[in-house]
Amino acid sequence: MSPKSIRNFSIIAHIDHGKSTLADRIIQEAKAVSNREFRNQILDTMDIERERGITIKSQTVALHYIDDRGDPHLLNLIDTPGHVDFTYEVSRALASCEGVLLLVDASQGVEAQTIANLYLALEQDLAIIPVINKIDLPSADIEGCLDQIERELGLDRNDTLLVSAKEGTGIRPLLEAVLQRVPPPKGLADNPLEALIFDSHYDSYKGTVMYVRLMQGRVRQGDRILFLSNQREYNIEEVGHLCLKFVPTPSLEAGEVGYLLAGIKTISDIKIGDTVTLADRPCTKALPGFKEVKPVVFSSIYPVASDDYADLTYALEKLKLNDASLVYEKDSSIALGFGFRCGFLGLLHLEIIQERLEREFDQSLIMTAPSVKYRLQLHGKTEIMELDNPTYYPDPGEIQAAYEPHIRASIITPQQYLGAILTLCIERRGVQSALNYLDERRVEAVFDLPLSEVIYDFYDRLKSLSRGYASFDYEVTEYKQTEVVKLDILVNGAPVDALSMLVHRERAEQKARDICKRLKDEIPRQQFKVPIQGAIGGKIISRETISPYRKDVLAKCYGGDISRKRKLLEKQKEGKKRMKVVGNVEIPQRAFLSVLKNSE
Repeated sequence: MSPKSIRNFSIIAHIDHGKSTLADRIIQEAKAVSNREFRNQILDTMDIERERGITIKSQTVALHYIDDRGDPHLLNLIDTPGHVDFTYEVSRALASCEGVLLLVDASQGVEAQTIANLYLALEQDLAIIPVINKIDLPSADIEGCLDQIERELGLDRNDTLLVSAKEGTGIRPLLEAVLQRVPPPKGLADNPLEALIFDSHYDSYKGTVMYVRLMQGRVRQGDRILFLSNQREYNIEEVGHLCLKFVPTPSLEAGEVGYLLAGIKTISDIKIGDTVTLADRPCTKALPGFKEVKPVVFSSIYPVASDDYADLTYALEKLKLNDASLVYEKDSSIALGFGFRCGFLGLLHLEIIQERLEREFDQSLIMTAPSVKYRLQLHGKTEIMELDNPTYYPDPGEIQAAYEPHIRASIITPQQYLGAILTLCIERRGVQSALNYLDERRVEAVFDLPLSEVIYDFYDRLKSLSRGYASFDYEVTEYKQTEVVKLDILVNGAPVDALSMLVHRERAEQKARDICKRLKDEIPRQQFKVPIQGAIGGKIISRETISPYRKDVLAKCYGGDISRKRKLLEKQKEGKKRMKVVGNVEIPQRAFLSVLKNSE
């Protein structure tokens, strides 16, 4: 198809503003699926997405659309996630587009992630079409949203389209606006092939499936391709469009988005952001690709059974292919054996990866408490030590100064919840840097917060305090000096390295008490007394004791002298002491998981 008839566009918005529902209506308007085969959230293919009602993976679909003049067009639509943890997915999707639909909820207005996504689109120099969704709601404030779009986003209110994705109102004019306002791709089919890999996944039968955007050139079945990052060559077995099902085509040309199959079984050969070209007529330089992702939350993953380590290795390799933001390296623990130290973009990202490993790859996992990356300046050394794993915490006497990452958090909330939210931020060691009244109802609070105070349950607390109305967006800014200590958990006098964590000194005692209480409830009773202690270095700062099982040795005594009873009790006491010396305490999986729960 001629590049003039192709439009590549994406839907971006704050979480829960109706992106997936709008994508459903666009697919139905293009008649890409029959009413019998249609289901809601048709692009959300994972069970987790459908259960949680959120989009986790960007999904691409090619739609053959006939406009009002009867001319055929190829629309490549990418539905993107809205949660801040999946911003990397959004940035990759935008690299394959020429324009975006910026969605605003008519009842919620412009929110934090709306503004963040607008900046992502502006960085890529994309055409932006503002759209107000959910105009059918009784609480819809269309005039207020138009004012916000003009004042806060700097976009023309007269260019804004009004739709109801639920009712299907305004979908046809929306698609006509895409044809008019989103520019067609600029590449030429006769140039050397330049194709950007923006996503991929592993298929048990076909091998690795690459999702590509062709910037220049043409690729056909039988062509020999070359990956510029590692100089590997493969023969193309199939090319096609990413409709709701894979649709093979004779070729893909400049401007199109599609898939490539080359029988690639070596997963590590594929890199997201790599450039694909032809081996016999390569392009001169690689495409820019994507900026390197920087994880902010770190946790170790271990298999419950040590025999499953090889399976976990293979599962992570395949998952990495589908989620380029996952970072991992080998790790080991005295208590849990061999595993992996993983980096995530946030706590929701961590939860999703854990669920996908358990569901899609049938893995039983134990995860350690999440941590952020600290920087330590040691006495007598010029280089800075980066630390995200408590296992490698040096002797406290060697530490000259410690630094932790801080974020600039933007919270937009209705005025009535402002007091509770300010209190929450101050409790989490936050420093307020700005307070902007956006209109008569909404306030934007900007805080400087330590990242370690946000990764656990900050988002959940924020939503509960604001009844779901507050929106939250953040960016990592700088490292600031702090007092960080290593909190060790001792069970029966022996430290459990998998339960160790790095915490701020002020929070250490409360955290230790909290963990000890939880472990007391989860670790089964033994024949001997089991102490659970929290310690910083050699100083014990909290303790709980699990009472032992006890046999009634006095049951056979029906009377007589007290000395006989005392003799039996002393004998039992001596036996308990010996048992304690040789006794090992088994810690169940649920005890490790309990440490990850909300502390409040």
